[in-house]
Amino acid sequence: QVQLVESGGGWVQAGGSLRMSCTFSERTACMGWFRQAPGQEREGIAAIDGDGSTSYADSVKGRFTISKDNAKNTLYLQMNNLKPEDTARYYCAATYRAVCLGPPGPPSDYDFWGQGTQVTVSS
Repeated sequence: QVQLVESGGGWVQAGGSLRMSCTFSERTACMGWFRQAPGQEREGIAAIDGDGSTSYADSVKGRFTISKDNAKNTLYLQMNNLKPEDTARYYCAATYRAVCLGPPGPPSDYDFWGQGTQVTVSS
């Protein structure tokens, strides 16, 4: 069982930046960031595989960066130029399966989840 713990969410004005972290208990083949706004489905926004290859949803491409520090067992999501529509609860996820070969996949591709952290962007 992979343990995941997110931190770094919060409130920010539009145009601002936040960096979120997710500590993990062991390495897996693929890790990703998801978000879920009230009344909406959980969507994958970024993923990274064991070699460091990344993929992004079109909605965040060019603004968000996913990275991982294996020495610190930490996954990051740097979010720049935040918009009100980025407001959501953000989750990190992991799986032993090699699913990071294309755009971030559906939640069903991942087996382990953190508790989530809220990001609120005001206009």
